[in-house]
Formats: sequence, C-alpha cells, structure tokens
Amino acid sequence: MAGLRTDAAGMPIGPRRVLPLEDEPSSLVARYLFPTERYRGEWKRHWIHLTTPLLIGTAATFALGYLSGFLARQDVRGLTTAAVIVWFAVMGWVAWQVGDWYFDRFILTNKRVMVVNGIITRKVGMMPLLRVTDMKYEQSPLGRMLNYGTFVLESAGQDQALREVKHLPNPNELYLRVVEEMYEPQAVEARLGKADDDIKADDGA
Repeated sequence: MAGLRTDAAGMPIGPRRVLPLEDEPSSLVARYLFPTERYRGEWKRHWIHLTTPLLIGTAATFALGYLSGFLARQDVRGLTTAAVIVWFAVMGWVAWQVGDWYFDRFILTNKRVMVVNGIITRKVGMMPLLRVTDMKYEQSPLGRMLNYGTFVLESAGQDQALREVKHLPNPNELYLRVVEEMYEPQAVEARLGKADDDIKADDGA
C-alpha cells in the first residue's frame, strides 16, 4: 500500500526510483533516431498491460482442457480435435500479444516523444516536445500500488498521434523526466556532462 501514500502536494511518498539516462538506444529504437537527436531513454509498458491476454489464455486452458477430457470420454474424436485446435489458436494469440508488448516502446529524446510498436507492421508515432502544450499522467488505485499510469499529452492545432499512452511504468519519475526535458534541457545537459566528467576522472585515476 506504500504507493497510495502521498504528501500534502499529492506527490507519492517513499523511495524515488530515478530512471537512469541510458547511454545507447536498443537496436529496435536506434533506426528511428536521426544523428543530431540526443537519446534519453526507452521504456516498455508495465506488465499489467498483459493482464487481459494472460487471463484469457489461462481461462481457455482450463475450459478447453475440461471440455477435451469430457469429449474424450464420450469418444467424440472430431470435437476433441477441434477443441485442441481452438486452444492452440488462443495460445497463439496470447503469444502474439506478449510479443507485441515486448516490441512496444515509449521513447524520449531531447526533441520528441515517440511510441514504436508492432511485430510485422511497425507503427511509429511521435510528438515534438515543442508542440506539447500540456502533459499529465493518471493513476488508478491499482496503478498507484503497482506503479504504472497513463500519460495524456495535449498539443494545440494538430491531430495527436500520442494523445494517450497507457500502462507506462514509474509514471511520476517518467513525468518528471519528460517535463525536465521540455522546460529545463540545460539541467539535463549539465547532469550528463557531470556524469561524463566523473567517468573520465575515474578512468584517469
């Protein structure tokens, strides 16, 4: 229940999980960045995103397993085979959903936010940080306990490809990261520069 505790300003109380600034994008993401763009990080959606397909897969396993056993006792081989085929189809759909979750990334750079998803047909949505007029995140009670939320981005005068991004992990820290990139980019650069200097000093020692 620690995720439900807040201070007087409504911010979560407890240890802050600061998301590290990643040095290099994954191969999945690197192809969508241009050379002058500075990569800040990428995040998969929270595992809660898989709740529905996993529940469907579990329910189908029990239901079709019971049905197959019943049909086998009735010596109805055709229907038993059909039940097994249906189970394989359902589990194939579940596997597809898990794969889609794995390849689904929320990406932040110094110029834009992006969402890349899709296994066979890749979809890339992006919004320039300069066009974002308002950004917020929403958390249900369950989201506060499990530490995930929904980001809502507003941009005046354009059709928004990233209006709502659900089930992002560590929403408070991620929100602060994006807002800092939008309004205090010098602070980000200063922090990165200090980290680089510390690494060089350690190497020199």
